[in-house]
Amino acid sequence: MWIVRFLIASVFASIFAMVAAQAAPQRVALPGYDGVTLQGWLYTPETAGRHPAVVALHGCAGLNDKSGAPSARHADWGERLSMSGFIVLFPDSFGSRGLGSQCKESEREVRPSRERVADANATLRFLAARDDVDTTSISLLGWSNGGSSTLYAVEPNNAPDGVDFARAIAFYPGCRVPLEHGRWASRMPLLVLIGADDDWTPAAPCADLAAKAKAHGEKVDIVVYPQAYHDFDHPDLPAHTVDGLAFTANGSSSAHTGTNPAARADAIKRVADFLSR
Repeated sequence: MWIVRFLIASVFASIFAMVAAQAAPQRVALPGYDGVTLQGWLYTPETAGRHPAVVALHGCAGLNDKSGAPSARHADWGERLSMSGFIVLFPDSFGSRGLGSQCKESEREVRPSRERVADANATLRFLAARDDVDTTSISLLGWSNGGSSTLYAVEPNNAPDGVDFARAIAFYPGCRVPLEHGRWASRMPLLVLIGADDDWTPAAPCADLAAKAKAHGEKVDIVVYPQAYHDFDHPDLPAHTVDGLAFTANGSSSAHTGTNPAARADAIKRVADFLSR
């Protein structure tokens, strides 16, 4: 019996070691916008060959936690996607420029509509030059400020030279400015995922933006999750209020954030399905 237990324990140890090796991110550096060297975290599958890839854009709090490692949401998605066969690269738009969290900064040096779009395209070029990347299947994924950056990055006038993104997903982006600044359009299939109770970046402008795009024949879809706040896909974040924010739905400087298990589970499935098309 002890031999059976030993063999079972050995098998599980091997599986856990394989998962850990597969999910371990690597630090990379790449040429960024206006001479900036972008630092980033790269997640790669353990299997050989060419893989689909994802450029992943962090939110206004930045990419890393206090230890300097990818914060919980980014690590969760990086590990999840790499174990599903994707190469994932998170460019650090803030830390690479010596900046910390920008959530409480109203005058931001790094703008979703300019620097972050350029960072996304620079990361796309970096991935496209790798031998293990399928250049026909590189997607863009962003959260909050990174989601807003995604909305700008998919516009036709922001298309990069050469290889382009195949599709994009924006988690709880700020849609009010793109909605109010004339005709917004997406040159690729886009999926927006947002909470109905999001009082940081509200759902209503995003629903209007998606409806107008679809009326023009664009492949823009939106899922609005009931009773879900900002950061609903976070792996384990108790619902709470964040104060002192630079931008919120009602201008109060306070907004709710936290995990919604049902919305998180649905989003995990939808992201996998959408990126695999």
